[in-house]
Amino acid sequence: MNETVARRLTGLAGIATAAAFIIDVPLYFLYSGPPPDSNVLARLLIGILALALLIVFVTIFRELVKRTDPTSEWLGNLAFAAGLVYATITLVSSGLEGGAVIAAVHPIDPTITVHATYLLYGSIGRLTLALLLTAVGCALRRTRLLPRWAGRSAFVLAGINLAFVPSMFFGHTPAHFYAANGWGTTALMGALFSYWLLALGITTYRSGTAGTPAG
Repeated sequence: MNETVARRLTGLAGIATAAAFIIDVPLYFLYSGPPPDSNVLARLLIGILALALLIVFVTIFRELVKRTDPTSEWLGNLAFAAGLVYATITLVSSGLEGGAVIAAVHPIDPTITVHATYLLYGSIGRLTLALLLTAVGCALRRTRLLPRWAGRSAFVLAGINLAFVPSMFFGHTPAHFYAANGWGTTALMGALFSYWLLALGITTYRSGTAGTPAG
């Protein structure tokens, strides 16, 4: 795989991952009370697909970093490992939610009733995503794969995620902005990451189509 192909594949994987996440997030806000099982399972299915695509993205990103600058390969490996851990944690959370919904006699809101997911979606997810973003930002800065905004925005988003790690100390009410499972800690952070990844994917793909580095 040469650098041009790696850029295109990385871009496509980023775009596909972001699109799945962007479709998924609004499904969490369709109902004020416990949502029907169909809603929960649909959003979990889309989320699982998005996480599978994220694994593809970090795998190809690692290859792109290696092709561009072999001395920065360790950063690509770090991004891959962090992305894999983040995807695994979130997949486990999805499994816990889905199992609880399937087994429940009446509709439940798994964001409230499945206690095991509070930290997985919240503080743990925020920390591992911050690590992924930091590794991507460092790799982009060293290799100059993309314009400067890509690396800088990754660092900014990593800092915002780190700011939500202590949210575990502020209760477990989803309607609250800053809580273990609050909408700021989970939905907002997911949305920001989705749109950032979409912009990154488009820029990376365009750089591969042009056949020249973007920055």
